[in-house]
Amino acid sequence: MQVMFDYLAILDDLLWQYIALFIILASGALFAIKSRFFQFRVLSRFTEYIIELHKSASPDKVGTKPLRLYFASIGGMIGLGNIVVVATTVTMGGPGSLIWLWIASFLGMLIKYAEIYLGIKYRVHNRKGGYDGGPMYYLQHAFGNKFVSIIICLLLCIYGAEVSQFLVLTDTIMDTLHFERELAIMSMLVLVMLGAAGGVRYLANICAVLMPIFMMGYIGIGTLVIIDNYEKLPAVLAMIWNSAWLGHAPIGGFLGSSMLMAAHYGVSRAVYSGDIGIGYDSIIQSETQTRSPHKQARMAVYALLTDSIICTISTLIILLTGVWHQHLKPSEYVATALSEYIPNVKYFMAALFFLAGFTTIIGYLVVGQKCARYLNPKVGQLLYLCYAAAAFIFFSYHEQNNVLLLMSVSGGLLMIINLAGILRLRNEIKFM
Repeated sequence: MQVMFDYLAILDDLLWQYIALFIILASGALFAIKSRFFQFRVLSRFTEYIIELHKSASPDKVGTKPLRLYFASIGGMIGLGNIVVVATTVTMGGPGSLIWLWIASFLGMLIKYAEIYLGIKYRVHNRKGGYDGGPMYYLQHAFGNKFVSIIICLLLCIYGAEVSQFLVLTDTIMDTLHFERELAIMSMLVLVMLGAAGGVRYLANICAVLMPIFMMGYIGIGTLVIIDNYEKLPAVLAMIWNSAWLGHAPIGGFLGSSMLMAAHYGVSRAVYSGDIGIGYDSIIQSETQTRSPHKQARMAVYALLTDSIICTISTLIILLTGVWHQHLKPSEYVATALSEYIPNVKYFMAALFFLAGFTTIIGYLVVGQKCARYLNPKVGQLLYLCYAAAAFIFFSYHEQNNVLLLMSVSGGLLMIINLAGILRLRNEIKFM
C-alpha cells in the first residue's frame, strides 16, 4: 500500500510544483486584469451586496435561500483544512507558505466567482423541486460533449469522500473518548451518512448554526494567543515574509524549505482549504433561489477571505508558540500550541474539530451524490454511498499525511480540468 502513496507523492509534486501552480496563478491573474481587480470592489461593498442578494430570491421559492447557501459554502471550505492541513503547509513548506496561500486566495477569489457564475448560468431544474448545476453542466458547453463532464464527476466522486478529514475526526474520537478504532469509525460513519441524507438544504441549515459558533470560538482563542505573544509578532511576520522568497534553513524537526516549496505548499493548501477551482462551491451555490448569477457569485469573495483569515490564525498560533518545528502528527500542532492556554485541551480540540470537520465531510458527500446521480440517475447515488463508506473505513487505517495526498492529487486534477473549461467560457463571465 505504501507504494501507492509513494507514487501519489511523486504525482503531487509534479502537479503542484509545476503544472497546477502555474495554471492557478496565471488564471487568477488573467481574471484579475480582465475584471480590473473586481475583488476589491466586492470587498468594499459588503453590506450593500449582502442586502441585494437577500432581496434577489425569486418569488417562486424554487431552490435554497441565497444566504443559507453562503453558510453551506463556508461549511465546505472552512474545516479541518484550516487547522490540520495548514499545519502541514508550515511544517513542510516553511513559514513563507502563508504568503503564497494569500496570493493564491486573492487570485482565487475571481476563479471561484467564475465557476459559481457559470454553474448558475447553465444549471437545470431537477425532480426534487430545485436545481442542479456545477462544472459537469458548463463543461458540456465548453467542450461540446459529455466526456469531460464524466471525468470531472468521477474525480468529484473520489474527492467527495473526504477521507482526510474523516480520518482526523476518527483519530480525535479515539484519543478523546478512548474508543477502539472500529467503534470510532462506525460512529463517525453513521453521523456522516445521516447528515448527508438531507441534501443541500439540510446542509445549509446545519452550517448556518454550526459555522458561526466555530468561527467566533476559533477567532477568539486565536486572538488571545496572538495578544499573549505580541512581542514575538514582528519577528514572526518578518520570518514569514523572508522565507516566502528566500526559503528557510533547517531548525529542530523542520528540514528546511525553498521558495518553490513554499509556493508549492501554500498554493496547493489554499486550493484544498478554499475549494478554488475544485467545483464544490459551483455545485452547492447553483441551488440558489436568485436568478442573477453575479449576485450569488460575489459571495465567493467573502467566503474565501474568511477562509484565509482562519488559515492565518492557525499559522500564527503554530509559529508564535514555536511548535511548528516539532515532530508531531498534523492534527496535534494546534492542540499542542493551545495546551498552554486551555485546560484539558483535548476536549476543546475535539469539539473544535467536530464543528469544523463534520460540515465539510457532509458537504462534500452531498456534492459527490449529485455527481453520482449525474453519472447514473437510477443507481448512481446508492453505489456512491457504498463506495464512500468503504473509502472512509479503508483510509481510516492509514497515516494522515498519506491520506491527504489522495485529496491533494485529485484536487489538482479537478482544478486543471475545471479551469480549462472556465477559460474557454471566460467571455461569458460578467464581473458586476
